[in-house]
Amino acid sequence: MTAKPGKRIVNSWNEFDPLKRVIVGRPDGSVIPPPEPAYFYDVPACPYPNYGPFPEERVAEARELTDNFVKILEGRGVVVDQPTPLDYSQRVQTPDWVNESMRGCMVPRDLLLPLGNEILEATMSYRSRWFEYLSYRPILEKYFQEDPNFLWEAAPKPRLTDETYEKGYWENFTKVWTFEEKMERARRRRWNLTEKEPIFDAADVARVGKDIFVLVAATTNEAGFSWLKRHFEPKGFRVHRVEYGGHTYLWHLDASYNPLCPGKATAMLITPCLTEEFLELHRINGWELVPATPPVRTEIDPWSFIDFECIDKTFIGDAKPELWLSCNTLMLDPKTVFVEQLETRLQDQLDKLGFEVIPVPFWQVGAFGGAFHCSTVDVYREGKCEDYFPKQIKGY
Repeated sequence: MTAKPGKRIVNSWNEFDPLKRVIVGRPDGSVIPPPEPAYFYDVPACPYPNYGPFPEERVAEARELTDNFVKILEGRGVVVDQPTPLDYSQRVQTPDWVNESMRGCMVPRDLLLPLGNEILEATMSYRSRWFEYLSYRPILEKYFQEDPNFLWEAAPKPRLTDETYEKGYWENFTKVWTFEEKMERARRRRWNLTEKEPIFDAADVARVGKDIFVLVAATTNEAGFSWLKRHFEPKGFRVHRVEYGGHTYLWHLDASYNPLCPGKATAMLITPCLTEEFLELHRINGWELVPATPPVRTEIDPWSFIDFECIDKTFIGDAKPELWLSCNTLMLDPKTVFVEQLETRLQDQLDKLGFEVIPVPFWQVGAFGGAFHCSTVDVYREGKCEDYFPKQIKGY
């Protein structure tokens, strides 16, 4: 099909081609959501019974760091778009459920999946995030009006009834199951989602040209993987499942696997890959999976969304799982990478691998949902769809 004439805004085939336009989230109005069937937020610093708004001083701090990151991006010639915050503290409901609040719009990567000239709105897996798409609609409407080639897609919105989740999962997870029982469930792929309906978060997807890798775990179920496969494979893509072990609760592939450039990716080996075909596919195509160096920081942010006492045993040395957000980098181009300013080990590692490292202070933003990759969606990258894995494994 011939592309329509006009301004091209959306073009993004992978995680590393030269970045020219990006969406960056905002921390404004962020809320610690109440317990729900999908997830229980254990936030030690929260002074409320279970949930409530972030302190304004923390929001202001995160806003200052985010604004600084935006200026750095713009200084490198990148156009930056940002979402429109809502009142996330308000009660939300559908005919099936009521939730006492939402969450925020700091991490657009969870919701929006760009591929070529398409941006796909993910289903989302938490009730507190069901309406999060509304914060990004002004941006997508603008793209649709100005780019005649932009394909605006949305996966079927899930009902998220109680049948979507394993009954009593979080009650058992936080109060009943031993650590060994949780690990055994993880080995058997027994997560919190059932197969009632397709569920996936966009951050469970990594794009590498014609190949798409999808993590099947706590925020993407088998039905969600199947939906993505049926959606993208008729368009000429190859969709591969990825599974990891060694974690009692696992979500979002961009905390474990980050393509840096053609032929090279970082991997967080705190969670061993259970999908041998994934590793073999990289090997036979000459890709190097570089074990990311352990993070420098060893203390937990007491306002972190992802600080579970129940997963503290999944250490590597002094590094708890959430601190491996240090691996959650963003590529400006195949030779240049944004890295947390405090993570000097990772900076040194990437420097020795031949990358220009841009250190940026961002650690305090992690409590709002993630680091550089989580907090961005690459809308336009120069380049076209390439085949980086020409040698395929039958059935994978």
